[in-house]
Amino acid sequence: MVKTPADKLRDAIVKYKIQCRNIIKLSKHIRYTGVINTYGKTLTGAIQPDLKPLLKAEEIKNEFFIVSTLISLRKANDSSIGKLDHIVFKHSKINIVVFHKKNITFYVSIDNKVKNLEKLVSLIKKQS
Repeated sequence: MVKTPADKLRDAIVKYKIQCRNIIKLSKHIRYTGVINTYGKTLTGAIQPDLKPLLKAEEIKNEFFIVSTLISLRKANDSSIGKLDHIVFKHSKINIVVFHKKNITFYVSIDNKVKNLEKLVSLIKKQS
């Protein structure tokens, strides 16, 4: 049986959901992990149990749109400066790590109290 584009998307989202769950299990310092598409739309995500989100619904839509736009603009420079590995945004309350793979972006928020951010980033990259 030939899979339709909708079937392929559904299968991909299931795969991303599993990856998000595996990433969130890596550390209690990981607050949220999600996958967004090229347009900033959330495909799936997971939040650490018992945590209150820091952003409201409208704020997170804007955040994801900004990140997806940044990724799209950066892709134009891939041939000149090389493919983007990851981006770290350091805020006073959290760190945000962004990985882009093919047409999707992993968005991970991490408590700023994490001791070794680069080690955690390396572990996350292996799961994404």
